[in-house]
Amino acid sequence: MTQKPSTDTILAELAALIAFPTVSSETNRPLIEHAAARLREAGAVVEVIPAPEGDKASLWATIGPPVDGGVVLAGHSDVVPVVGQPWTSEPFDLVRREGRVYGRGTADMKGFAACAVACAPLLAAMPLKRPVHIALTYDEEIGCLGAPKLLDWLGRQAVKPDIAFIGEPTLMQVVNAHKGITVARTTLRGVEAHSSLSHKGVSAVGLAAKAIVLLMEMEEELVATRRNPDFLPAHTTISTNVIAGGTAVNILAGEAQFEWNIRPVPGDDAGAILARFAVEAERRILAPLRDRFPTVSLATEILSSAPPLAPEAEGRAEALAKQLARTNHAITVPYAAEAGQFQEAGLSAVIIGPGSIEQAHKADEWVDIDQIDQCAAFIMRLGEHLSR
Repeated sequence: MTQKPSTDTILAELAALIAFPTVSSETNRPLIEHAAARLREAGAVVEVIPAPEGDKASLWATIGPPVDGGVVLAGHSDVVPVVGQPWTSEPFDLVRREGRVYGRGTADMKGFAACAVACAPLLAAMPLKRPVHIALTYDEEIGCLGAPKLLDWLGRQAVKPDIAFIGEPTLMQVVNAHKGITVARTTLRGVEAHSSLSHKGVSAVGLAAKAIVLLMEMEEELVATRRNPDFLPAHTTISTNVIAGGTAVNILAGEAQFEWNIRPVPGDDAGAILARFAVEAERRILAPLRDRFPTVSLATEILSSAPPLAPEAEGRAEALAKQLARTNHAITVPYAAEAGQFQEAGLSAVIIGPGSIEQAHKADEWVDIDQIDQCAAFIMRLGEHLSR
């Protein structure tokens, strides 16, 4: 078996990646340029694909022959904020203690990216018959916004990969399904009036309250009629978590907004839920008011959307990941990820990566060093597979 990179080599690369504070509100370009340089040094052919706005970018690197049928090692470069969290060490400095490494992104998901970059020189020295591709995206943490731009670019390229391994933290277990996510903002317009003359107006905040109750009722119906025991919770969820509106306590609010999300299990359609919400809100909330207040309205805009990852019958990615991970077991996860986007683009996809999602987004985020070593060994076994 081909040896993996040393643990110290991988952790040095992880320390370099952690040092870039790639919170989604900031640029990721310095990290992408660093990774591009490291991969080019290893012999990879690298493309940097700028975001339309230019302040961010994705990376696509190819190691091996430019032929179809390769495998993508995909991850996102952005991390969640650290502001207000009680860290006991500097979040963007890698700290090693008691078999773990601490720092923002160690688990989610620079640990996986560091393994891929550190393995690149060894992969490049192997007699690969099909390529290994390394992909890094941006803005996953705020709605999986970067991957569609990368996949659109990939669709115009001559060489097409076959399989994608997305390195979210799974404790190196194979994940063959995840929920999707659609984030929406609903704006309601009422009719302002003095609160002592409530019969002369309509509070948009009150309309928002009724609309949120409607969404809660729709979720309860999903709980009762469309359960999927492979997930926990075992149904599509609908939740409202941000609300604003009104100008003063003695004025009926003229406008209110709330932001909400749908997390559909595979087979449920977020678009159908959105359409039904619009129809039911018009029928139950707005229509009874229109004779007296014809200007009341409700409008919903989609802020971001990513599809679920559905289990694939005889899935190529699942079969290969199980072989390389030396397991016969696969699990599902309730969070959204980019795997569903890769699947939607025509690739067979699963999630597998070092660390636990339970450590993601928290203060003192960490990953076991043993998990990092397992991930690197997995990647080197992939190289051996593609050399046969």
